[in-house]
Amino acid sequence: MLITVFGANGPTGRLLTGQALAAGHQVTAVTRQPDAFPLRHDRLEVVSADVLDAAAVDAAVAKRDAVLSTLGVPAGKEPISTYSRGVTNMVAAMERHRVRRLAVVSSSGVAPHAYSDGGFLFNRVVLPYVTRVLGKTLYDDMRRMETLVRASDLDWTIVRPSGLYHLPSPTAYTLVEGQADGRFTARTDLAASMLALLDDDRYVRSTVSVITTVDNPTLPQWIRREALTKS
Repeated sequence: MLITVFGANGPTGRLLTGQALAAGHQVTAVTRQPDAFPLRHDRLEVVSADVLDAAAVDAAVAKRDAVLSTLGVPAGKEPISTYSRGVTNMVAAMERHRVRRLAVVSSSGVAPHAYSDGGFLFNRVVLPYVTRVLGKTLYDDMRRMETLVRASDLDWTIVRPSGLYHLPSPTAYTLVEGQADGRFTARTDLAASMLALLDDDRYVRSTVSVITTVDNPTLPQWIRREALTKS
């Protein structure tokens, strides 16, 4: 397939691009910093574009078979609109060029819920702080993005991972419609699940959760490795 990946230069985007190339796809990797993109391949086109630039997004979508978005924005106190504005441009371009398949990364944080293995500290302290304080503007914009995607007439899937962390290779991850009872998702599993959606019509026009069930970090490890560093 001819695939466009937005957010390709982020940690998940790089993994998704590499997995797509390994699977035989032709990939257009969209990034604002093409010189910093580490992958090279004869089926890879690295495009310099800002997702907020409607004309640039339009050019990156034309004549493709599918669009995958792994956009990521650091949490902060200032208003965030990258997800919603970016998806607005993607949807418009896809409708204009009759590209049907769209999958976007959102987060379990847009609909926080207690986890059976979370314990008091995670469920009552960490989760509310992350979703209602630290990441409030981020999750607000992700909700706007999800609303825009659902309102489109595309063959969309919204993918909600939990806390992201690093593993060297994909695992037998769990992908379910709706909410999943798991606190962590390896980025490599998130990438693999998005790629698998291209060959699976079960989750068209659905919101799914993907979680990793092996080699999860402890909460202190996750905070030290991920929450307190740039991901």
